[in-house]
Amino acid sequence: MDAPDIPSSTPAAGRPALLRGWRPWAIGGVLILGIVLYARSGKKDAAANPAGHPVPVAVAQARKGDMAVRLTGLGTVTALNNVTVRSRVDGQLVRVAFTEGQMVKAGDLLAEIDPRPFQVQLMQAEGQLAKDRAAYDNAATDLKRLDGLVQGGIISRQQLDTQVSSVAQYAAALKSDEGAVESAKLNLVYSRITAPISGRVGLRLVDVGNMVRATDTNGLATVAPLQPINVVFAVPADNIQKVLGQTAKEGKLPVEAWDRDLRTRLASGALAAIDNQVDPATGTVRLKALFANDDRSLFPNQFVNAQLLVDTLRGVVIIPTAAIQRGPQGVFVYVVKADGTAELRTVEVQGTDGDETAIGKGLTGGETVVTDGLEKLRPGSKVALPKPAGAKG
Repeated sequence: MDAPDIPSSTPAAGRPALLRGWRPWAIGGVLILGIVLYARSGKKDAAANPAGHPVPVAVAQARKGDMAVRLTGLGTVTALNNVTVRSRVDGQLVRVAFTEGQMVKAGDLLAEIDPRPFQVQLMQAEGQLAKDRAAYDNAATDLKRLDGLVQGGIISRQQLDTQVSSVAQYAAALKSDEGAVESAKLNLVYSRITAPISGRVGLRLVDVGNMVRATDTNGLATVAPLQPINVVFAVPADNIQKVLGQTAKEGKLPVEAWDRDLRTRLASGALAAIDNQVDPATGTVRLKALFANDDRSLFPNQFVNAQLLVDTLRGVVIIPTAAIQRGPQGVFVYVVKADGTAELRTVEVQGTDGDETAIGKGLTGGETVVTDGLEKLRPGSKVALPKPAGAKG
């Protein structure tokens, strides 16, 4: 007879089952306890060290000196006068005497219209003038004869008056004929189209062989002078009083033309004119500067950045613009103190010129300001300054 199965109740048999039941809960509890202890330890460390771990930053040294205050505006290069060359008479274009893009002087031949019709008109006008002059001379001779006959009582005074009127009519005809001759000569001159101004010729708009008319709107080509040349740009209306004040005090203010990226200076000139009204759509005022453009670096309709020198700040503290921050307390910078901690310092900005800003109050020359890594800083934070170039870690 088989013996009945008796459940084992020994400790060795029961331990694995018990461990299998509580092991996940024990591990979770241990982790939670570790997190709580770590957080408390961190709070104690933070209370003991408010600055926390050093924050890596980039710094720059404030310096004292002079700084130019400029207004920058997007501008367009414009020619002093842009002329469309048109024919002043009707006719067939028989010659183009310029090369596209050529520099020409005022009076240079650009094109020629068939002159033969105007030469014929001149011959006709001169023939009519000669005919009427002969008639006039004959009438004037008869007048002298009749005047002597009247004095001798041979003819009446009425005949003399009639002859006087005939001479006057022939004289008027001579005036009209002379005008026709001059008109024909002028048309002959107009058949040679010359440059009205000096400058660069644009692309040809009409080819040889086409009929051109004085009423054509497109013309034959355009001529635009390059030396000197203007730049028209706009500045905020809030600054116009300062510009007017400096213009009255200093005269013509210097203006520089830079490329689109503000990396290359193209030309230097002077302020020539200020518009008489504010553009309500943009809140700006248009200014015009004149450039000699000796090297022809400026070209009509080119976009440039114009920088107008308004003032020069003397003996101010200059720092990189990247160090300037703004917050509820106003404009401020972070200054690195001797103990390696960051101090929040409110400052007064006097002016900005590109990457540099002039500080009126709040900083002195030689102090170190933070220019990068500002988002991680708090007052009193320790900072890690960059190692000098060539230094070993």
